[in-house]
Amino acid sequence: MESYLLDEIDRRIVHALTAQPRASFRSLAVAVAVSDQTVMRRYQRMRDVAGLRVLGRANASRVGWSDWFLRLQCVPGSAPAVANALAARPDTSWVHLASGGTEVVCALQTRSPEQRDALLLTNLPGSRRVATIYAHSLLHIFTAPAWNVLTKALSAAELERLGPLPSLSDDGATVRLTAADEALLAHLARDGRASNASLAAATNRHESNVRRRIDQLWRTGALYFDIDLDSRALGLAGGAMMWASVEPDHLEATGQAMAAHPEIPFVAATTGPTNLVATVVCVDERHLYQYFTHRFAALPGVHAVETAPLIRTVKRAAPIS
Repeated sequence: MESYLLDEIDRRIVHALTAQPRASFRSLAVAVAVSDQTVMRRYQRMRDVAGLRVLGRANASRVGWSDWFLRLQCVPGSAPAVANALAARPDTSWVHLASGGTEVVCALQTRSPEQRDALLLTNLPGSRRVATIYAHSLLHIFTAPAWNVLTKALSAAELERLGPLPSLSDDGATVRLTAADEALLAHLARDGRASNASLAAATNRHESNVRRRIDQLWRTGALYFDIDLDSRALGLAGGAMMWASVEPDHLEATGQAMAAHPEIPFVAATTGPTNLVATVVCVDERHLYQYFTHRFAALPGVHAVETAPLIRTVKRAAPIS
């Protein structure tokens, strides 16, 4: 990525996208108070040099799928190849090399027990490159889809110019996806701002049907939209994974508190020897130290923590074309 830092206008555009991911460029321009052409030019520039993507994602807890976090200890010299192989899979995201390049961490979303078992019980254990496998089921994700550090540029009044969000109606029942829904989600996972016309052509559906189904999936919480952006464009160059052991009666409060910290784009409750996993993104090592010794240290109920620096990001949220 070129050396590129988002300025105030860029941040306002990104904030607008977190609120209304599929809003037209004209609507975004009204909220940001610039011209349509400025929004289009800035958006394309951020796509090209800052990795900006708007992605439609299936909410695993609403559609009967499951989210996992994998931590793989690799034999010396083999971690990059393992990371590249995982990054090529459509069911992975956030594939990182960590701990001096000997460890691979990634998120995994599986649609069935068979898909999960094929990877965790057959493919990975059968690899000579993988020495140890830790698989943590994500029980609850505390962070909202749009990282809170990206949502500080527009006022409430400016956001209202984008129009109302869909009214969510989560009745707790699992949303059953059809084959047509899964095809639609696969295209939205590559480009959450793809036009209804292009989605209709790609999925062999009528444009009105596509528009209506996206709205239904969004309203029921089966579909959400995420913002994928290289953190270096925000001036954040350092990062680490963190695994913490938190007393059960403090787990909910600790997770919610961390989700409000600008250094934390992701935090979740998990199964395993630790019960909280988080990604920490900071300006540099000094900032990371200050976070751990001040903001994180003030949280109650934490009695053990392990960290691993992120050496290289092989894949973020977007699929690799």
